[in-house]
Amino acid sequence: MSQDQQRPQPRREVVTGVPRGTRRRPPAHTPARSEISEQTTLGATYVRALMRGQLRAALAALALLALLLGLLPLAFLLPRTLAGPVVWAALGLVAYPVMWLIARWYVGRCERNEADFTGLVTDPAEPPHPG
Repeated sequence: MSQDQQRPQPRREVVTGVPRGTRRRPPAHTPARSEISEQTTLGATYVRALMRGQLRAALAALALLALLLGLLPLAFLLPRTLAGPVVWAALGLVAYPVMWLIARWYVGRCERNEADFTGLVTDPAEPPHPG
């Protein structure tokens, strides 16, 4: 017999695992979402920070609106000849666009706060959720 016939053939093995490039690595840190769902102190701090940011935006918008409406009565202190047109211009032409700008700023600020919070609590390895 020759040497080729005496040596046993090596056993063939089939690898069934996930290729290395597609394997999901565990996150380097515990996602904040689990901290929030488990109601830990850190999760409560995250939620409290979001609520404070939203409250800060609401109070700023309210202060701007109060300032706008609080200054309108000063128009009545003008002489009678100017008071009529100035009051109507302030009420009809200036107040509504300024209120719209305040509301637009407020909504944008709140959406930015929520986007920052969402970026904080989502795991970077997860694909983004639609909608």
